[in-house]
Amino acid sequence: MNTEKRLQKIELYGKGYDLLIETLKDVPLEIWQFKPAPAEWSIHEIIIHLADSEAIAAQQARLMVAEPGGTVMAYNPDAWASNLHYHEQDAEEALQLLRLTRAFTYRWFKNLPEKAFTLSAAYPGDEELYLLDDLLRIYAGHIPSHIEQIKNNVEVWKNK
Repeated sequence: MNTEKRLQKIELYGKGYDLLIETLKDVPLEIWQFKPAPAEWSIHEIIIHLADSEAIAAQQARLMVAEPGGTVMAYNPDAWASNLHYHEQDAEEALQLLRLTRAFTYRWFKNLPEKAFTLSAAYPGDEELYLLDDLLRIYAGHIPSHIEQIKNNVEVWKNK
């Protein structure tokens, strides 16, 4: 990824939480537990997932820089949602964890030297190395992709 594109990704990453909050302000709390289908996530589950995945990504990113060539943690998001009982967790606390973790990592990304984005780690199950640039690309789009999922949940709920 070139410098200009990386800076754009960092800024998108930095705006993710605000984009999420902007979306959620128009979503009634009564919809948050609604699941469009048994195998799909509710808005509540999406929020808890975002907090968990952000914490994992922050750890992965730091490991790539502090211990390049190591192996990052992989996880199964569906297993986490089910086995960690996401519906029983507090969405407001998850939003605060997401806000703080993302803000902290955003400022860290902005201050990293460019060569840090070429550092990598092994990702369990993948043959290709997982570059910090890859993580940035994935997580810059992570919240926006779940915003689309939230909007879809709202539409399905309205049409039921």
